[in-house]
Amino acid sequence: MFSLPSLPSWVSLPSLQWGSSLLDPLLQGLTGACGVSVLTSLLKVYFFVGCANNPKRQLEKERLRAQWASLETAHLAGLALILTVVGARVAALVVLEFSLRAVSTLLSQDKGSRGTQRLQLYLLSQFSLGCGLTCGLSFLHEGAPHGTLGLLLGLLLAALLARAARRLRAHVCRLYELHSAQHYCGLCLGLLAGRDDLPRLLGRALALAFVVGDLAAVALINRDFLTTSEAVRFWTPLTICYTLLVIYMQEEQRLHPGLQGQVQTVLVRMGGLFVLLLTVGSWLDLLGVFVSLLGELWCLVGVRTLIDLCQIQDFPSQRPAAPVSDQRPPAAPDQPQQTAPS
Repeated sequence: MFSLPSLPSWVSLPSLQWGSSLLDPLLQGLTGACGVSVLTSLLKVYFFVGCANNPKRQLEKERLRAQWASLETAHLAGLALILTVVGARVAALVVLEFSLRAVSTLLSQDKGSRGTQRLQLYLLSQFSLGCGLTCGLSFLHEGAPHGTLGLLLGLLLAALLARAARRLRAHVCRLYELHSAQHYCGLCLGLLAGRDDLPRLLGRALALAFVVGDLAAVALINRDFLTTSEAVRFWTPLTICYTLLVIYMQEEQRLHPGLQGQVQTVLVRMGGLFVLLLTVGSWLDLLGVFVSLLGELWCLVGVRTLIDLCQIQDFPSQRPAAPVSDQRPPAAPDQPQQTAPS
C-alpha cells in the first residue's frame, strides 16, 4: 500500500538542539535586560524622591517625570538584543573588568563623597549587571536536562519584578508629593522616612549578583583552555591590562566626572579589551567587543539625567527642616528692690 514518507525525511527542519541554542541566549538576554530595568527603576525612584524633597531640584524632578513609557520599552528591547548577541566570552570579560573597577573604587573612595561615588558606580554597572546575569544563567543551566524551561521560568520571574519596579516608579512620579504631604499612602511615607536605606539594599543585591557572575565568568573562560599553560598565557596579559585600565580610569573620572568623561572611559576600556583580544581571542570575540561598546553607550544614554544629578554637591538632600525657634522664656523685667523697714 502506498504511504507517505515521514515528515522529517522529506521536510528539512532545524533540530531541537539547534533551536535551543538560539532560544537559550535570547531568554538569557531578556532576563538580563529585566534585571537592569529593576535597577534603573529603583534608582530613578531614589533620585526622584530626593529631588521632590529639595525645592532647588524642581527642574531635575520634571526631567525624571517626563520620560515616555514607549521609549523605555524600546530601550529595554534594544538592551535585550545586545545582551543576546554579545557572546558569553566577552560578557564574562566585561563582568570581571567591572568587578575589579568596583573594588578599586570602593577601596579608594573619599569619606566626603562616599555616597556620590557609590551611586555613580550603581549607574555605571547596568550593562555589566546584564552581562553578569547572562553569564550566571548560562553557567547554572549548562547541561541541565530542562535548561530552556528553567530559563523561561527565570524570565517570567524577572519580568514580574521589572513590571513591579516600573509601576512603583510610575506611582512615585505621579503621586509621591501629594501622598507624602497628606500622609495618605504607606508606600510614599515609607520612602519619605527610609529613602536612604534604598542604596544600601541595592548595593547588597548588586554584590550578590556580581559574586555569582564573577564565578560563572571564570568558569566560562577556563573551559576553553586545555592546559594550565594556555590559561596562564591568557590571564597574565588580561590582569595587567585590566590593572592599567583601572588606574587610568580613576584618574580620568577625577578630571572629567560628567557624562562626557564616562563616554571617554567606555571607549578606552573597550579599546583596551579589543587590543587584548586581537592576540588571545577570535573574530567572534572582536565582534562581541563592538556589541558591548554599543551596550555600554546604550545604557549611559538612558541614565544621563541621573549621572548629572550625581555631580550636584548637595545631592542627596532631605526635606528642609523647619527653623528651630528659640524656646527660652523672655527675660523677666527688673523688679524694684524692696527695702526692709527700718
